[in-house]
Amino acid sequence: MVELKIISGTDRKNSNALRVSSYLKKQYEKEGADVEIVDLKEFPLEAVRGGPYGEENKPVTDFVRPILKADGLVIVTPEYNGGYPGILKMLIDYLPFPEAFEKLPICFVGESAGAFGALRAVEQLQLVVGYRNAYLFPERVFINRVKENFDEKEGLRDDFQQQLLMDQVHNFVEYVEQLKQQGLIRARLEGGA
Repeated sequence: MVELKIISGTDRKNSNALRVSSYLKKQYEKEGADVEIVDLKEFPLEAVRGGPYGEENKPVTDFVRPILKADGLVIVTPEYNGGYPGILKMLIDYLPFPEAFEKLPICFVGESAGAFGALRAVEQLQLVVGYRNAYLFPERVFINRVKENFDEKEGLRDDFQQQLLMDQVHNFVEYVEQLKQQGLIRARLEGGA
């Protein structure tokens, strides 16, 4: 069994990213994965005020610990101002460098109110996690006009997009399992920031 973490990539209250993440959690569980959502609404911002990079920081260490123990990550990101949210960058900056993403499979789902489904945000994220030597899963899904096109119980209203999402879920679990069986995933990490 693979252990996956879904990162809901914003701290916005009642976000669409969290709605999509909740739906995906159920779909991944149907595929036999052990899944937990990491909600960035809970990121300990007070603990990082003043930039204590590289210092012992128990609230941040406790928050990132589940990510460090995952076999793979699914990042669900909205697009804010042509990029991914600042809180997601903050999380990435406080993950151990470079080992947090090194040899870690990562899958991407973009969602937005606009026509392109957070394409720019996902592409920017791919550059960042690729720089950190992650395994980039090539099947990306972009949910455009998320409020109209997505239902938390039924998924995407467009049959083709829904099939792309379900294929991504199924194929990502297989991808992580294959990498894990071949010993190609980084060892689970214990520490934090």
